[in-house]
Amino acid sequence: MIILIAAFAAGCGGFAAARWGFGAGIGWSVFWGVLSLVVAQFSLGFLVQRRVKAVMNAVQSILLAGQKRLQQKMQRWQMRPPGSVQAAQKEIFADTKVIVQEALAKVDELNRFRWLVPMMDRQIATAKVQLAWMVKDFKTVDALMPKVLLVDPMMTAIKIARLHMTGGDFKEIENLYRKGVGRVRYNGNVLLAAEMSWIQIKRGDADGAFKTLTEALKKSDDTTLKRNHECLMNNRVGHFSNSGLGDQWYSLLLEEPKVHVQRQRSVYR
Repeated sequence: MIILIAAFAAGCGGFAAARWGFGAGIGWSVFWGVLSLVVAQFSLGFLVQRRVKAVMNAVQSILLAGQKRLQQKMQRWQMRPPGSVQAAQKEIFADTKVIVQEALAKVDELNRFRWLVPMMDRQIATAKVQLAWMVKDFKTVDALMPKVLLVDPMMTAIKIARLHMTGGDFKEIENLYRKGVGRVRYNGNVLLAAEMSWIQIKRGDADGAFKTLTEALKKSDDTTLKRNHECLMNNRVGHFSNSGLGDQWYSLLLEEPKVHVQRQRSVYR
């Protein structure tokens, strides 16, 4: 908003300078006024967006560095396993919370741009929901969800997942799904189609899940979708599984991944 006001002021200044400063005619004065407005808005917008992008890149760097530390810890566990799977999961979750808190602190730096960038409130809400989701902070998720921007399939999938968790209206889930898959390119529908068909299976609608996958495979050649489609075609609902999508699927928190901790065997001679 402030950028628009500043740009408008620059436009008025350009018009006034040309009209009364240099004695230009109305046509040229309007031209210089409009040009001043456009240049000011572009320049100010570029500078602000550059700073916003720097903050978001910093958030991404925090998450990537945190992910790397977690991966290194899990690799060490392959050599020296922890006491139990539950203990390992608790430790990973605690470490994730620390990473998310660091990232949230960086996201808060975007607050200073609220009056400069249109829809900045919604951009901040979207980033915070994604971070809160990682640590199952559903109180924050529910509070901010109405403001989020459904900018990608993952954000749409998170909103659908939360609706399913809370027993939301299935028609709303269907509408979100249709809008989500309608905006993506080839193979961009994989996560949403996997989620939607899984929800339909959980609701006892195997036929609906089969139709969802049939339609989805017109815009995808994903092996997980194909496998599930084949299972439903052969009435093997019990073999339906989205585990082939890996972390992308489990990040929706609809299912817990099966974790196996390998224990070293002692060799006695």
